[in-house]
Amino acid sequence: MNKKNVYMDHGATTPVRQEVLEAMLPFFSELYGNPSSLHAKGRDVRKAFEEARRVTAASLGVEPDEIYFTSGGTESNNIALRGAAKKHGSGHIITSSIEHHAVLDVCKDLEKQGFSVTYLPVDKYGLISMEEFESSIKPETFLVSIMAANNEIGTVQPISEIGAIAEKHKILFHTDAVQVVGQMPLNIKELNLDFLSLSAHKFNGPKGVGALYKRKGVKIDPLYHGGGQERKLRPGTENVPGVIGLSKALELAVGELPQKAEELAKLRNRLIEGLVRIDDVVLNGHPEKRLPGNVNVSFKYIEGESVLLSLDLHGIAASSGSACSSGSLDPSHVLSAIGLDHQTAHGSIRFSLGRGNAEEDIDYVLDIIPSIVDRLRQMSPIRKESC
Repeated sequence: MNKKNVYMDHGATTPVRQEVLEAMLPFFSELYGNPSSLHAKGRDVRKAFEEARRVTAASLGVEPDEIYFTSGGTESNNIALRGAAKKHGSGHIITSSIEHHAVLDVCKDLEKQGFSVTYLPVDKYGLISMEEFESSIKPETFLVSIMAANNEIGTVQPISEIGAIAEKHKILFHTDAVQVVGQMPLNIKELNLDFLSLSAHKFNGPKGVGALYKRKGVKIDPLYHGGGQERKLRPGTENVPGVIGLSKALELAVGELPQKAEELAKLRNRLIEGLVRIDDVVLNGHPEKRLPGNVNVSFKYIEGESVLLSLDLHGIAASSGSACSSGSLDPSHVLSAIGLDHQTAHGSIRFSLGRGNAEEDIDYVLDIIPSIVDRLRQMSPIRKESC
C-alpha cells in the first residue's frame, strides 16, 4: 500500500481554512490601522474588529459585551481563575484531577497564595461524581472549574448539571471548552456558566488567539494593567487579524453543526471498532459521552511513542498520551486518574479526527496498525506472563 498523508491530531491543532485565511489577509496589509486610533484607518479597523466580536458572540449565543479576546485558551483560563481569585482575596476552589495544565497549574499556584483547592477524582471513564462535587462545596467556596471535555480521553462532562449545582450554591462556574467549541453544539446560556474559554486553532482558525466568555454582571480583577483594550480586562494592542480569523472560523464551524459532529462520530466509531479488534487494546474514556472526533486507546505491552513514530513513518499523524509535553517519564495525569497502571498508560495513543478526515483515512490506519503493533510486541521486553 502506498504511503498516504493522514492527519489525525486535530485535538492538538487544526489547519486554517482557506476562507479564514482570506478573511484575515486584508488586516495584514491595507487594513493595518490600530483600532484605538481616532483617524479613518483606525476607525475602519475598529468597525471590523467589533463586527468580529458580534459574530463571535452570535455564534456562541451570547452578547457581544460578554466576549473578551485573548491569546488563547491558556490566557483565558488564567484571566478567569486568577481574576476571580484576586477579586475574592481568599477562599476555596473546586476543580477536577484531569484538567488541562492551564487550569491545574493555575490552581496549584493559587494554593501557594493561600487559596484551598479540591481536586475531584474521576471514575474509570473520566467522569466526576455530582454527589462528590456537591459534598465538596464549603461556605468559602467561590469558584468551580471543570472542563467541558477532556483533551486526552475525550470524555464529556455533565456541564449542565454542574452549572445547576453551582448556581444553587451561588458559586462561579468556569469551563475550559477549548476541545468542545466548534466541535459540538453548545448553548452557553442553558449551562449556567459564568466563564468559558476557547481557542481558535482548535476549530480551523489561527494560532495565538482565543476568547473568554464572561457573563454580564460577573466581577473579576484584571491581571494586567496598561491600556483600556477589552474593557481593561485584557489590555494591549489587539491582534486584529487573529480576531477576524477566530470569528470567521467559529461562524463556519458552528454553521456546520450538528452535521459535522455526527459525521465525525461515525468515523470515530469505525476507528474504535477496528482498533479494539486487535488483541489487548483498551479504549480510554467514556464509550458514548465523548468528543465526536476523539479516539484514545492503549496498546498493552508496548510504548505508545513507538507506535506513534511507526505511524509517522506511514504518513499518519497522531499523538502519544504516554507523557506530558515537558518530557516527563511519568504517565499522563489523566490516564493515571482513570486508574490505568503505569505500563498500560505508557502504551496510549490519541487519534483526534477533524475536518478533512474520511472513511479511507480510517481504513488506511486500520490496515497499517496491526502489523505495527505485532512487530513492536515481538520486540518488547514486556511479556504478558509478567503482567
